[in-house]
Amino acid sequence: MPVLLYEKRDGVAYITLNRPEALNAFNDELNEAIGKVWTDFRDDKSLFVGILTGSGRAFSTGADLKEMTARGMGAGSRPLNTPIKMEVWKPLIAAIDGYAVGGGFGMALQCDIRLATERSELGDVETRVSSWGALHLTRMIPVGEALYILLSGARIKAQEAYRIGLVHKVLPDRESLMQEAKRIADELKLAAPLAVQAVRRLTYTGLFKPWEEVDALAQKIRHEVSLTEDAQEGPRAFAEKRKPVWKMR
Repeated sequence: MPVLLYEKRDGVAYITLNRPEALNAFNDELNEAIGKVWTDFRDDKSLFVGILTGSGRAFSTGADLKEMTARGMGAGSRPLNTPIKMEVWKPLIAAIDGYAVGGGFGMALQCDIRLATERSELGDVETRVSSWGALHLTRMIPVGEALYILLSGARIKAQEAYRIGLVHKVLPDRESLMQEAKRIADELKLAAPLAVQAVRRLTYTGLFKPWEEVDALAQKIRHEVSLTEDAQEGPRAFAEKRKPVWKMR
């Protein structure tokens, strides 16, 4: 059974972590596989949006601690192949059904829109194994809420995650979760892909860099995008009262 499922349908990449027996923990095989998928998704000009989910009872519980222990590896010593590390600037939706903790929680934080089912639980949990994870969480939600998650290692329920702005919407079950993910993906496809990618890139850069660097990068990217075919197509389609045909160039 493949540890990762990867489908392409109508401009949307469906990426499913598929180690349900291990709660989709990242062993070497899965980490290598998702690194290859991030590269393909990034470079395939027919794909505009990605939906990341997990099979079984979890989105992901992060690094495979059993495999790490067997190898004598300490907590925090296995870096995961994440979308930001791989410079994936296309928009990503995290469809969370079950546990999203540790590195799985960190992976979800690198998606732009997070949806969860009622049964889902989210948390950093890494301080409980003598490590730490997504410190940029303090710039994504109120600092007090972020520090509770980061310092305690506690999991929070989906409705609590919604209350503090960590997830966009809570759905009753997996079927409605995936339907909502597809609906949002179809919405995102209406926007100019190069502009959307610029927004994602600048937003995440802003979590780690000073504003002066972000502003300089924004000016550079804005000039580059203004010279593309899509920059001509957007106003033309609006004037002609039709849907634009984006070419990502």
